[in-house]
Amino acid sequence: MKKILVANRGEIALRIMRSAKEMGIQTVAIYSEADELMPFVRFADEAFCIGPAPSSQSYLLGNKIIEIAKQCGAEGIHPGYGFLSENAEFSQAVTDAGIIFIGPTAHSINTMGSKIGAKQSAKKYNVPMVPGTDTPLKDAKEAHEIALKTGFPLLIKASAGGGGKGMRIVNNADELEEQMNMAKSEALNSFNDDSVFIEKYVGSPKHIEIQVLGDKHGNYVYLFERECSIQRRHQKLIEEAPSSCLTPEIRKAMGESAVNVARSCDYHGAGTVEFLADDDLNFYFLEMNTRLQVEHCVTEMITGIDLVKEQIKVARGEALSFGQDDLKIHGHAVELRICAEDPYNNFLPDIGKLEVYKRPQGSGIRVDDGYEEGMEIPIYYDPMIGKLVAWGANRQEAIDRLSLAIAAFRINGIETTLPFGAWAIKQPAFVEGKFDTHFIANYFKPELLEQKTEEEAEMASIIAVHIFEESTKELKPINQNTSQWKNRKQLR
Repeated sequence: MKKILVANRGEIALRIMRSAKEMGIQTVAIYSEADELMPFVRFADEAFCIGPAPSSQSYLLGNKIIEIAKQCGAEGIHPGYGFLSENAEFSQAVTDAGIIFIGPTAHSINTMGSKIGAKQSAKKYNVPMVPGTDTPLKDAKEAHEIALKTGFPLLIKASAGGGGKGMRIVNNADELEEQMNMAKSEALNSFNDDSVFIEKYVGSPKHIEIQVLGDKHGNYVYLFERECSIQRRHQKLIEEAPSSCLTPEIRKAMGESAVNVARSCDYHGAGTVEFLADDDLNFYFLEMNTRLQVEHCVTEMITGIDLVKEQIKVARGEALSFGQDDLKIHGHAVELRICAEDPYNNFLPDIGKLEVYKRPQGSGIRVDDGYEEGMEIPIYYDPMIGKLVAWGANRQEAIDRLSLAIAAFRINGIETTLPFGAWAIKQPAFVEGKFDTHFIANYFKPELLEQKTEEEAEMASIIAVHIFEESTKELKPINQNTSQWKNRKQLR
């Protein structure tokens, strides 16, 4: 491939283009009218406006994207994440058009796009599963029969779901039918598919995912795990690699299970297999994301592998150049998603102008972003501005570097998740690695950020007073009899 079209926007479009250019590949951007001045548009070798700001009129127009690719001679299309990245019809349409889809086949996407289909596929390889059903529920009677086996509490989940939609926790038999109907209704409205199934509710789970790579020659590797338990509304905020709680034995078992999930659907490219782990580190298959993940950066930082370059190599038919024994964990990486959200107000999205936008720098610091100072944060897309990643030789060094980088990041004009990140990574539960997906519910209250702000302001005042006092101390006069300046003048 000498030219690829990136069917995405913002930070991920820019990140993909940088790796492609390092490989000597020309890049093509598509952009909405709202994104005309974005950095990724300027960075690309070519750029085409695809439509108005709403994604339904721009970034989701698969046929138009393919036509632009044909028009400019792009040999491949990279979907990034979000938008059309897990759309099997788009993957197939790209292939049918004679263009390389830099991602998995439509078959793999279809298989793993259905939670029920994914469970049925992975079950063939004896991948650990949460107790429950792997077929859609027929009616309330069947639901009650299954509930007798799994026990309460349990989860009713939409097969085509994501982001917490179509998901209900059921605490007892009396509310089972009502919650099932609500889940089916929400699933139908959100995904046009009302299929739901039952899983035993894992009360205090850790959310751990495994990065996998597969090529078209049957080779697979896992690039270790990412800890993604700190979430709001089932969306991740802080991720790290490796997890602080896994033993080498469990890491290997999870990695091999993830590879088996990939094998079960003939997967090729970069993918992520997600697991839930309980207090005893029993782990259960959750789902597979058939694309590049937002948090792929932390994996790159600890392995030295550029996942985008590997995606491109696999897409053009190359075999993986390394095996499982070649992969090692080097140090630790922690990532904070910088989102235009207000942590003082239940993380509600915020919009506005980046009046001040200054990135931190330093050893082990990486910033993947897509905006610049003076730009507007639009209402039409995901509120993520970028990702701040810190690497260290060990976990504590990575945390310390991230803390300093957060303090050095300057964003004015909108509310962001920076204050939350600064608070979260200093909490004892986080520092000790003793947290789960209920971290925010268990520990966070907006007033804690206000207390922290007051403490920081007080400390800043103390430091300022100290500096002022030191600078205004009466200076001791120089002894004129021993002045070297006078002596030098006399020597002349």
